[in-house]
Amino acid sequence: MNRNLLDIVVCPICKSSLHLDEDKLELICKVDKLAYPIRDDIPVMLVDEARSLSPEEAAALSK
Repeated sequence: MNRNLLDIVVCPICKSSLHLDEDKLELICKVDKLAYPIRDDIPVMLVDEARSLSPEEAAALSK
């Protein structure tokens, strides 16, 4: 994913910045605890396509 795009893409729900998880190819919203997929280098910023983070994943983000 283009790093410049990461600077301007925000969570569609809360408008907070997103964290790139390169291993899972996802953009993570720490506030809403959602992971948006990246497909073919394009972030899919649809709430219906996002997955909820597990309690373990959410706890790891707060460290």
